[in-house]
Amino acid sequence: MAKLDELVARYLTPAVGPHWENSSVEFVVDGRGWMRRMRELLMSLGAGDAAYICGLQLEPEMDLTGKRAGEAGYEPLADLLAGLAVRGVDVRIILAGAVVSSSLVRPTIGPFHQNVSSAHVLRRWRRDADRRGDPAPLADRVLLDWSGSGVGSNHQKITLVRRGNELIACVGGIDYAANRVDETPHRRQSVRGGRWGWHDAGAIIEGPAAADVWRVFRMRWLGAVSLPRRRYVWPAMKGLQVLNPGGTLRGIGPAPAQAARSAPGSACQILRSVGPWYIDSLLPWERRHYSDVAPDGVHEVFLTLVQAIGAARHYVYIEDQYFREYPGGDHRFELYPYLRAAAARGVKVILVGSGTRDPAESSPLINGTVNADLQKKVIEPLPYGLRRNIGLWRVEHLTVHAKVVIVDDRFAAVGSANLFSRSMVGVDTELTAALVTTGDEVRDLRVRLWAEHLRTPVTDELRPYLEDLDLALGVFRPEWLPATAPAGSWRTPGMPAGFDPLESVLSLVGPP
Repeated sequence: MAKLDELVARYLTPAVGPHWENSSVEFVVDGRGWMRRMRELLMSLGAGDAAYICGLQLEPEMDLTGKRAGEAGYEPLADLLAGLAVRGVDVRIILAGAVVSSSLVRPTIGPFHQNVSSAHVLRRWRRDADRRGDPAPLADRVLLDWSGSGVGSNHQKITLVRRGNELIACVGGIDYAANRVDETPHRRQSVRGGRWGWHDAGAIIEGPAAADVWRVFRMRWLGAVSLPRRRYVWPAMKGLQVLNPGGTLRGIGPAPAQAARSAPGSACQILRSVGPWYIDSLLPWERRHYSDVAPDGVHEVFLTLVQAIGAARHYVYIEDQYFREYPGGDHRFELYPYLRAAAARGVKVILVGSGTRDPAESSPLINGTVNADLQKKVIEPLPYGLRRNIGLWRVEHLTVHAKVVIVDDRFAAVGSANLFSRSMVGVDTELTAALVTTGDEVRDLRVRLWAEHLRTPVTDELRPYLEDLDLALGVFRPEWLPATAPAGSWRTPGMPAGFDPLESVLSLVGPP
């Protein structure tokens, strides 16, 4: 078995210092469990503690347990956060902002118009228990961050709590929206008249690595509170004229030193994608670089994924919302050549995406065929006999919003960064946690994800079959099974022993 120093050198970029055996990384799959954990963390805070949140969007009326308005025990997230502020917790919230698109009701571009309304609601939110005449608890604690590329977004998702001097940092792909409160087998929701679910993932980090996340949030807050005042394109919209009113809390101190958290055999990195422009503009003289970011931006997520995919020996597994390019990308930061090279070496490249598009987007159709980027940049350049080393699968009735990369049961990355190059180059700012380990943490994440997509519980009887990598790869292509395994091992109920899926939802898109 490889030693930890060998795994670090093999899978992690040397451009980012790793945290060796002193920071724990816990992977959480799907939004119901994630929201429950976030509620537990937030409710544990008291006077003098801190709760910092930033994300692409936040729905003030959502309940972290999944309850709806009118149900017993329903608690809007805004109520919870306002209550923390009243108790003396330092609450700060950053939502992705924009100048033009946030002003437009139609056409809808991203969640920016919704975020303007959400920020307005949060700043004015009063609980039933608040005394009349007192300031709204969150009035000076919410910012719209419109910095960054003019065609991108601030896509990082962070929940950061400080209890005394102890930090717990949570990163991933999950925004605070009601439809994210879902879990396998994803049968509780519907969209456009049909069954639908939401699949996502995140990472909870403790130890010195959590201080890296604090530094990212601190940079975001100090930057956003100092942005020039910007008005909406239509100043009369809802009576709001300025994205961020004056009087917002300004300072955030440096990260407190963190005690080591025992993580034997593991090392982790906190990785960023940040573009070159802090303020973008069509007018060159109005552009501004970040003061504490390299002139060309930060591409740490890209560098580590290139390293990990390039080092793959057995398999590369990727869950992602998009497997194609979108406007704003940069071909120099595409990952397709590295996926193609892995398949050419005999590595099994497994891409798992949505069977139903995010309802916020216009068309429900997605992954009906292999898209042109995968076809032309990965599959067609491969010799014909090697093309079946790669495949794209979709999960029916499901939006796969998770951004997960797993390699060889030794490396895992979970965060906000999508596969396309606009995330890699920093047009969309991103934050991802990467882990290498000599232990079972990465293997266990793979087992849980593959069992979910097989719609089967991980029983004591089934677990050995999923943990056996050679056998488990046959989930995706029968010819990937060992020669001694029955060809129908993952297609016939009862084979292997105990495998009796509730339903079939994992469908091969191609190549055939």
